[in-house]
Amino acid sequence: MTINASLRDYLRTRRSVGIGFLKDPGPTPEELQEILLMGCRVPDHGKFVPWRLVLISGDARQRAGERLAEIAKRNRPDLDEAGLELERRQFLPAPLTIGVVFSPKPNPKAPEIEQLLSAGAVCFNLCNAAFAMGYAASWVTRWFAFDAAAQQMLGARGGERFVGFVHIGTPTMVPEDRDRPVLDAIVSSWEG
Repeated sequence: MTINASLRDYLRTRRSVGIGFLKDPGPTPEELQEILLMGCRVPDHGKFVPWRLVLISGDARQRAGERLAEIAKRNRPDLDEAGLELERRQFLPAPLTIGVVFSPKPNPKAPEIEQLLSAGAVCFNLCNAAFAMGYAASWVTRWFAFDAAAQQMLGARGGERFVGFVHIGTPTMVPEDRDRPVLDAIVSSWEG
């Protein structure tokens, strides 16, 4: 068996880089096209493409944060200025965020759970693609992935919902590894 050592090493050491440690520059338009193409190469039973992508970059990052702060204030009238400022910065400082929208297509051959898993795979593949292009990434959800008004404001349509936001940029640090599951605790063999 031939081993691709660089891919193996990447998969054994892959770490997300938090949004606070992502800065400019972000991907060029050409690099972004590559990231999007690679990100969308996921299992998709029935070829339904049960997901869409929403790009948030440039000045739109600040505008999206302002709108999130407005929604957060409506949801929580007691939210103070420090809390509002946190909401305004939800898409900063990362130069690019890709919102992954789950857009299910009713079909008995591909149950909704399979389609949802396909959308989740897009999130992870976008992270891998960003790293492949020399950037770093972080896949998060946060409250606005579950809030109907925030989802609509960010581009979800009827029957859709965000499954993740993938922040991409140039890393300012290399994260330390964290504890990983002990395989003996999570792996078993089915014996029938």
